[in-house]
Amino acid sequence: MLDNHVTNISEEVRSWLLNFNKAISNRNNRDFSTKLLKDLFFDDSHWRDILALTWKIQTFSGSENISQLLYDTLLDHKADGFIVNADRTAPREVTRGGKNVIEAILKFKTKFGECDGIVRLYQDREDPTRFRAWSLLTALHELNSSNNLKDEVYKNSFEGPNWLDIRNEDKLYKDRDPEVIVVGSGQAGLSIAARLKQQNIDTLIVDKNDRVGDNWRNRYHSLKLHNQTHVNHLPYMPFPSTWPTYIPKDKLAGWFEYYAESMELNVWTQTTFLGAEYNEVEKKWIVNLKLSDGNVKIMKPKHIVMAIGVSSVPNRTNIPGTENYKGKVIHSTDYNNGKSYKDKNILVFGTGTSAHDVAQDLYVHGANVKVVQRSPSMVVNVEPSAQLPYELYREGPSTDDCDLITISTPLSVLKKTHQLLTEKTKELDKPLLDKLKKVGFNLEFGEDGTGWQFKYLTRGGGYYFNVGASDLIADGKIDVIQFSDILAFTYSGIKMKSGDHHDIDLMVTATGYKGQEHVVEELFGKSVVENIGPIWGFDNKTQELRNMWMQTKQPGLWFHAGSLAQCRIFSKFLALQIKAINDGILI
Repeated sequence: MLDNHVTNISEEVRSWLLNFNKAISNRNNRDFSTKLLKDLFFDDSHWRDILALTWKIQTFSGSENISQLLYDTLLDHKADGFIVNADRTAPREVTRGGKNVIEAILKFKTKFGECDGIVRLYQDREDPTRFRAWSLLTALHELNSSNNLKDEVYKNSFEGPNWLDIRNEDKLYKDRDPEVIVVGSGQAGLSIAARLKQQNIDTLIVDKNDRVGDNWRNRYHSLKLHNQTHVNHLPYMPFPSTWPTYIPKDKLAGWFEYYAESMELNVWTQTTFLGAEYNEVEKKWIVNLKLSDGNVKIMKPKHIVMAIGVSSVPNRTNIPGTENYKGKVIHSTDYNNGKSYKDKNILVFGTGTSAHDVAQDLYVHGANVKVVQRSPSMVVNVEPSAQLPYELYREGPSTDDCDLITISTPLSVLKKTHQLLTEKTKELDKPLLDKLKKVGFNLEFGEDGTGWQFKYLTRGGGYYFNVGASDLIADGKIDVIQFSDILAFTYSGIKMKSGDHHDIDLMVTATGYKGQEHVVEELFGKSVVENIGPIWGFDNKTQELRNMWMQTKQPGLWFHAGSLAQCRIFSKFLALQIKAINDGILI
C-alpha cells in the first residue's frame, strides 16, 4: 500500500501532470525543459511509445534518455494538453510488476490526432512528499483524418441497386485493385481488415481455405480455446455474454464467418496467394493469386498484410532414426480425432500443447498412448493458473481500458510480472507438478522463470495448459518416455535402452511449426527475408517484438499475428500506420 498520508490519488496525478505540462510548454529552452522532465521520472523509468510521438512501437529506458527524447518528439509533434481522461477508468492504486503504484489514464493531442496515455507514479523514498513516474505510455488513438465510418442519414432509393447489390458488386473487384491485400482470414486477417474498413481503406482478404474460419474449423475435433471468452473479443463486435467460458473451435469458426459478413469485409476464399514482387517505381505490389477456378489473377495493391499466424507451416522435419519405422507417421496438424484408433498403440512425439491434446483425445477414444519428451516443458493448469495474466480483465475497467493498460507495460516490467506469476503458478500447481516429476516428466519454467507467456512471445510454444492430459500422464494412464532412453527405431516400433520393445501402430509428430521467415522467403524471395530480418521474438534495442505491427524495411509489407487479444489490440495501430501512409503523413 502507498503511505498513509497519500489520501488523494487524483491530486497526486494532477500535481504530476501540472509539472509535466509546465516542462513541455517551454519551447525555447531545451536544457531547462529536459531538466524538469528528468526530475519527473525515476532513474529506472520507462517510456513506451506506440506511434503517438515517434511513429514507431518502441520503448526507451532511463530518465536521462527519456527526458531528451521525449522533449524532442513532443516538440516535433506539437503535443500538448496532457490531462486525465475523465471518460475512462479513474486514477487508482494498483500493483504492477510487484510494485504498488498510482495508475492514471491520460489523453492529449498532437498535430496528427488524438492520443492516449498511461502514467504510473510512486513515492520517492528520498522525498516521500513527491511522486515520480515509473512508466509512461503514449499511444496514437485516432488521426485527424480518420474516417471511422458510421451510419448514413436515412434515405431510400426505389430505383437502382440496394445494399446487397452494392456489396456483391464491391467484392468482385472488376474494375479496380484493392489498396490492401490481407493474406489469411483468421483472427489476424479479420481484425486488420475490419480496422481498415472503418478507415475507408479498400481491403481484400484472400484465404486458400474453403470458408472463413477454416483455420480453426479444420483443427482436431476436441479443440477449445485455452483462455477465457472475455479476453478474446474481436474489434467492434464482442462475443455475446451468453457464450461459454472456453469457446469450442467450431463455434469460433462460425463466429469468424458471421463477423466477416457483419463487418462487410471483402473475402475471397479458395484463393491462394502465390507470391508477389514490389514495383519500386509505382510503389505497388504485383501479386499473383490462384483463384478457385484455377485461373491466376494479377492485382496491384499498395500494401500486403501477412496475417497467417505465428505458426502456420508445419515443421515436418524427420526425427533422427524414424526412417527405420515403416508404419504410419502423421504430423499433429493432420490429426483430426482418435475414433479409428481404439486399442491401437500410438506414439506421440512432443510435449507441447498439440502433443498433449492429441494424446488426450487418443486416450479417451481407447488408444494405448505414449508420449516422447525430447526436452523439458512447462505445464500450467488451465484454471486458475493459466488465467492469472488476464485478471486485469476481471477488475472492472472496460475492454478498451484493459487493452490500453496491457500495452502500457514495458518489457522489463512485464518480465518481472511474469516471473512473479510463474512463482505463483508453481505454488498453485505443486501437487500436479510433483506427480509429473515422479513419473519422469521433465519440467522447466521459461527463460529466467518468465513462464509460458514469454515462451509464446519468444518461440511461439513450448508449454501446455492442462485440461486433463497432464493428469492422465501423472496417473500413468498415458506413458511418458524420454527420447534419450530410446535406443533405436525399428520396422514396427521402438527399442528402448532397457531392452524393451514397443510395437507402434501410428506415430504422431507434434514437432511444431516453422517461423514466418520460411513463408516470406517462399512467397517474396530470399532477398526480402534478408532485408527484413527476424520476425517475432524481442528486439533488444526497441524492447518490442520484431517486425510485428509496424513498418518493415520492405515498403508495403506488414505482419500481423498473435492471440485474439493481440490481434484486437494491435490491428488498430497497424491500420493507423497504413492510413497515415496513404494520407502522406508517414513515409
